[in-house]
This record gives sequence, C-alpha cells and structure tokens, in this order.
Amino acid sequence: MSASTTPLPFPSHLKSKFLEGLAPPDLKVILAAAKERQFSANTVIVNQGESANHLFLLTKGRARLFYTTEEGDKTLLVWLTPGKVFGGGALISKPSLYLVSTEAQQESRALVWDRATIQGLAAQYPRLMQNAFLLASEYLGWHLADHVALTSHTARQRLAHLLIALARVIGQKVHGGIELDATNEELASASNISRFSVSRLLNEWERKHAVEKRRGKIVLRSFERLMGPETLNSPSNSRRRLHDIVLGDYV
Repeated sequence: MSASTTPLPFPSHLKSKFLEGLAPPDLKVILAAAKERQFSANTVIVNQGESANHLFLLTKGRARLFYTTEEGDKTLLVWLTPGKVFGGGALISKPSLYLVSTEAQQESRALVWDRATIQGLAAQYPRLMQNAFLLASEYLGWHLADHVALTSHTARQRLAHLLIALARVIGQKVHGGIELDATNEELASASNISRFSVSRLLNEWERKHAVEKRRGKIVLRSFERLMGPETLNSPSNSRRRLHDIVLGDYV
C-alpha cells in the first residue's frame, strides 16, 4: 500500500453509513484512532489476495473495486465515493485476504484503521459492526444485480443499467442532464461487453438524443430514450430507480 500520511482534518460534513447512529463522543474516539492518508490518482490502494490488515473510509476523491482473473483480465466492480468503506475483511475475527483490489481513480484521501484497532473499536461500539453488515448487504445486492444482468439481460440492457447506476453514484448534474466520467473501456469491463459494442450503442443513443458525448465524458439526457418503452413500462427495479434520479429530458 503506497501512500503518504498527512495531518488532514476529517471533513465534518461527510456522511458515511459506516458511522451512522454513533454518539458524537463515540464518533470522536473512533475517528481519533484512524490515520488519514492520501493516495495519488490511478494507484492501487489494496491488492486482492493480500492480507486484509486495514479498513478504509474514503473521505475525498473517487475509487473503484476491481477483480483480476487468472488470465490477467481486469473486471471493474463497484465505484466508490466519499463516505464509502472498503477492506471490510479487516473486521473479520479470523485472518482473511482481500477478495478484490481497490484503486484510486482520482487523487483521494481515506481514513485508515489497522486490523487490531478496528476490531477493538467494533467490540467497544457494536453499532460499527451492525453498520458493516448493512454495507456488506448493499455490496451483495450490487453483485446479485450484476449476476442477474449477465444471465438474463442483453448487452444493450446491461449497458443502460450500468449508466443508470453510475448516474446515481458518480453522476454530476450539468446543463442538459447528468454527466458521467467513464471511458468506453471502463463501461465495457463493468457491463461485460466489448468496447466496440459500447461505442456502437453510445453512438446509437446519441442519435436518439438519449446521451451526449463530451470530451471523454457522457451526459445522460433522457432515461426514457435510453431504456426503451419495454423497460419503462415494466414493474422492475430499473424502473423504480429512474424515479430516484432527477433528469430533464433535453431535446
């Protein structure tokens, strides 16, 4: 783990489900036990297969989880924004390994607890472990959605669902819709389709004014044109997720 330790103040406005429900005095003790570290963009913070000796809480920047296959292929998994935690294996009483790797997409900062410290805090403050279970359930839900998509959805549906998910996680509201910072290669890896298919579908959606490509970024302009009437008219999770995102339909 390559990083520099810096005396950076913890952002008091940061919200994290991992720290929910803790009284201010307890929260102060937990935060004081962590070290805050800074990571350069495009650097790997933890590697899959290494001993899970640290728990991380991202406080600034953006990171993502990925898995490397035996053939050396890199599969992108979950995008992480400030407030998210990773390295949860450090909370397990039995020594374990990181199941996936985590890399910083941007210059990032994170609070870091070593294994002994976070386990001692979890024993002293049971709410920490309860919150960790809830977060693990969220990650399992993400994995389940991905598995269902791979087994029952077309390439078009998988890419559309991924764009919607990214709009919720890393999207930024701009004039004309919601802007995503993701390359064709990243989209191809995360949706398990080829880069050629990603390019072809994005070009098709751009012609339909569903998306707009802007200098390496993608702006979602219309969910209705992205998903198609067959998905919008069905009582699916994708349909319900659309209502959670405010997106103007700019023609």
